[in-house]
Formats: sequence, C-alpha cells, structure tokens
Amino acid sequence: MGKFILGMAVAVAILVLGVIGSALLGFLPVNANSPPGKMESQIMMSALDNSVERHAPRTNNPVPPTDENLIEGMKIYTMNCAGCHGGLDRQTAPLGNSLYPPPPNLITDPDDDPEWHIFYVIRNGVRYSGMPAWDKALSDADMWKVTAFVARIEKLSPAVQDYWKKSSGAASAAAPEEKEHHDHH
Repeated sequence: MGKFILGMAVAVAILVLGVIGSALLGFLPVNANSPPGKMESQIMMSALDNSVERHAPRTNNPVPPTDENLIEGMKIYTMNCAGCHGGLDRQTAPLGNSLYPPPPNLITDPDDDPEWHIFYVIRNGVRYSGMPAWDKALSDADMWKVTAFVARIEKLSPAVQDYWKKSSGAASAAAPEEKEHHDHH
C-alpha cells in the first residue's frame, strides 16, 4: 500500500513538473486572440471565485440603490466599463473579444454575484486578465454606485430604465426587462 501511495505521489509530481516545464519552455499558448480551452476556463473561473470568496470582506453596499445613484452608476459604467463589458446599446464591447480571458458582457449576461463580490473585483481588479484595479481611479462611493447598477441590471426601476433608453437609443437598447418582455412575443 505504501508503494502505491508513493507511486501516485511521484506521478502527480511528474505531471506538475511537466506542466510547469511546458509553460517555462514556451509550449503553452499565451496569445490573447484565441479562445481558451474549456478546462482552462473552468479552472480559472473557479480560482477567481474562490480567491474572492477567501479575501473579500462581506461588506454591505453603503450607497443606497436610489434612482439617482443607479443612474450615476450607469454613467460611470458607460465611461469606464462598457468598452470591455458591453455597452447600454447591448452591442458587443469593442475590446471584449480582444482580451484574454474574454471579459463577461455584464449587460447581456448580468453578474449574479453578491455586491461585496462585485465591489471587490472592481476595486482590486483581476491579475492577468486585463481587468484593472479601479481603486486609484474611482472613489469607493463611485465603485459602489457601479456595483449597485451592475447588481440590479435586471431589476431597474422605470425611471432608471427610461434614462437607459434615452442614453442608448430606444430602438436598440430596450432595458433588460422590456427586452425580455418583447423577446417572448
């Protein structure tokens, strides 16, 4: 039994060293313009989620989700986030397909993480992904406003939805609830 366990440990060590060696010798692709493999994507998303779970404080959003704050969050999102994560017009982000890993389109595929999780990612960024840490460029209040907007994209009040439509053009960017409603007819 001891030889079996030793054999398994040696096999795992050889596998790990093989992957590290392959990476260091340049055999693993590092280009950003090819899609990642399914296993790589799953591992990296799990690593990201688990890291945020471990390190992010479970802080409640101190900015109330008023229409004014959500509209302000929408404006900040449009100026700083839409280029990678999708604009209010529901079109693909200009840089979205150029980054590796590709950033999620937060307009067409809203984030379902809790606000503390979203805030932590906005504030601290994601290493090796193109997602910058915004703590040097935005105030905590502004990051919380963006967080509130992103967390509520699918359940915005009529006033915020109206602002969204006026900001992006009513024909191409029905707010999420309206778009869903129209898609079912």
